[in-house]
Amino acid sequence: MMGYPKFVKIVEVGPRDGLQNELGFVPTETKVSLIHKLADCGLSMIEAGAFVSPKWVPQMADGADVFAAIEKKSGVVYSALTPNMKGLEAAMAAGVEEIAVFVAGSESFSKKNTNCTIAESIERFLPLCDVALKTGISVRGYVSCVLGCPYEGEISTAVVAELSARLMDGGCYEVSLGDTIGCGTPSKAQALVNEVGAAISMDKIAVHFHDTYGQALANIHAVLQQGISVVDSSVAGLGGCPYAKGASGNVATEDVLYMLNGLGLDTGIDMIGLLKASAYITGELSRPPSSKVALALNGPVEAVV
Repeated sequence: MMGYPKFVKIVEVGPRDGLQNELGFVPTETKVSLIHKLADCGLSMIEAGAFVSPKWVPQMADGADVFAAIEKKSGVVYSALTPNMKGLEAAMAAGVEEIAVFVAGSESFSKKNTNCTIAESIERFLPLCDVALKTGISVRGYVSCVLGCPYEGEISTAVVAELSARLMDGGCYEVSLGDTIGCGTPSKAQALVNEVGAAISMDKIAVHFHDTYGQALANIHAVLQQGISVVDSSVAGLGGCPYAKGASGNVATEDVLYMLNGLGLDTGIDMIGLLKASAYITGELSRPPSSKVALALNGPVEAVV
């Protein structure tokens, strides 16, 4: 056991992963305003959108407009998900400086999510990474279903480690391990990052836990002690997965920050500012946040919003 890192980087995925499955279209100006509020509270990396087919993900159809409207803050990375070359070309035209590519640890999930096998998805992202890197765009990798699949059950950690290594070999600077259906437990999460860390180095791993079974914070706490220092989360606990029945969404950024503050770990993020962003987007969506901290501090937060 390595002990806690001194600084934990939170990657905010709310504007993309959090909003992508909203049934009603979220106006472009609302997305941009949310992104600005998230940057203002100290988040240094924000997944701001995606360049995907509007047929499959209509919520992300305004990706170019979102990036055109963002008033970029110095020191903040605004990234976009790009599943194919067409998406990359659109991202490049929009001036995106970092993209994310993804593979699944499950054959069944890969076919449901991207209509291709794991091998085919690897063949798809390799040229994508090559073009992006040659044009000065950074590439981050995702592996989904790392601790379980809604169709196949438990996933081999060896497979996840191999896929993570393929992403790194393809040019990704970091790999985010996604517990898509939120079925992981602390011991399983630790075993996973240990095996993946042996394959690609622990400092190249980020974690992305969903809170379906209420285990996300426990899992994050467990892997922080293994040396993990990058955590994905979503403001107000927004998000879920359309291909994973019952997946209740990402762990809330407010809840992660509260835990990290309690551990005395530095993040550079202001809680009040984050809670303002949470109150804003949940107000726009006309529903309460999934964040326990936002609900607990609802009265004081409304007073400062």
